[in-house]
Amino acid sequence: MAPDQESVSTAIQEPLCAVFRRRLKQAGHKYTPERARILDAIIRIDDIFDAETLQRALSAGGHDVSKATVYRTLKLLQDAGIIQQLMIDPEQSRWQLVYGRSPRAVLIRVDTDEITPIDLPGLDELCRRACADRGLRLEGRRLHIFATGD
Repeated sequence: MAPDQESVSTAIQEPLCAVFRRRLKQAGHKYTPERARILDAIIRIDDIFDAETLQRALSAGGHDVSKATVYRTLKLLQDAGIIQQLMIDPEQSRWQLVYGRSPRAVLIRVDTDEITPIDLPGLDELCRRACADRGLRLEGRRLHIFATGD
C-alpha cells in the first residue's frame, strides 16, 4: 500500500471502528478481534466484494475467521450503515463500503457478470432534488445499471 493510501486508510479506519463499536454496544454485541479484522479487510479492499473475497483477504493476512463469523459481521456492518449490500445477483451477495461517502453507482454486464463501480457527477443532487420536489428528504440511494455488450 502506498504511504498516502495507508494514511487515508488509517483516517477512515479510526472513525469506522468507533462507529462500529458504538453500534455493536447499542445492540448488545461485543467488538471482537475477528470483527475488527473483518472491518480492516473491508477498508483495505475498498471496492465491491463478496464474502469469499473477504475471507481470502483475511486468510492472506494470516487471519482464519469462520464463514459464519464473516456473514454475521457483514450483517452487523450493514446494520451500522458502514457497508451496503448490492442486490445484483440472487445467487451471490456483494457489498461495498459506504460509510462517509455516497454509494457508487454500479454498471453490471449481464452477459459477463462484470461489475464496475462508476461515478456519475451530479447524481446525488438529482436524487436530493427529486425528493425535495416531493417534500421529502433523501435517506439513501442505489443505482444499478444492467447492460450487455454488442
